[in-house]
Amino acid sequence: MRHSLPLAPQFYVTAPQPCPYLEGRMERKLFTALQGDNAQELNDALSQQGFRRSQNVLYRPSCTDCNLCFSARIDVSKFTASRGQKRIMKKNQHLGRRPTSPWATEEQFDLFRTYLDARHSDGGMADMDVFEFAAMVEETPIRSRVIEYRDEESDDLTAVCLTDVLEDGVSMVYSFFAPELQKQSLGTFLILDHIYIARDVGLPYVYLGYWVPGSNKMDYKARFSGLEIFTDGKWQSYDTLKDDESLHRRGASESIAQQVSNISLPDPSIRK
Repeated sequence: MRHSLPLAPQFYVTAPQPCPYLEGRMERKLFTALQGDNAQELNDALSQQGFRRSQNVLYRPSCTDCNLCFSARIDVSKFTASRGQKRIMKKNQHLGRRPTSPWATEEQFDLFRTYLDARHSDGGMADMDVFEFAAMVEETPIRSRVIEYRDEESDDLTAVCLTDVLEDGVSMVYSFFAPELQKQSLGTFLILDHIYIARDVGLPYVYLGYWVPGSNKMDYKARFSGLEIFTDGKWQSYDTLKDDESLHRRGASESIAQQVSNISLPDPSIRK
């Protein structure tokens, strides 16, 4: 018997689990499979509506008790590096950028494990083995790249970012770096370099993942000029919202049915 994929993606909800960003809260996600001939178009459309990719899944927070996870992106045309960010770029000018195909290596995994053990030993990815790491990198049905950053003198692998190429920007899916080089601010450097990548290829946005007000892990994202967050069904400038107290005390999300009905899907008859 021949089976075919459904014409429209089906959406599901995960079971609640402890929130990794806000203590005492529970998180829940709305998700759909990323597959089929229109995977690139679906990823483009849903990324513009606050979804993120993890392997062959697109997801967005849909928590029952709060609505404090905001998808964040940088409008490249409105970004101006601060003095501190310029210093970070100078500190890391010895690093060379090397884009590669989405293919995992043992060297990347060793750096990934060192990073997790030092920075996120109690996180949801702490127990990932080499096979799960390879799946994270390689299971992509869209345009993805692994961007390595190496010391140009020693050739040591210093940082890595799994990056998706969207129709309107680049999306930083996951990044990791040598944790012992804390003074080099490598996390900030990777974002800065992706801004320059987007500028060089004429793409307007850099997608950063989620920003959560009140989470110390997320504070650094608010330091970039040109930051936008996805709220109330549209992208809005962070600068116009940062003093809005309602950002810190938003209640439950809309019902799942309402959220799904508000999602705009690409026309499957139009291929890019």
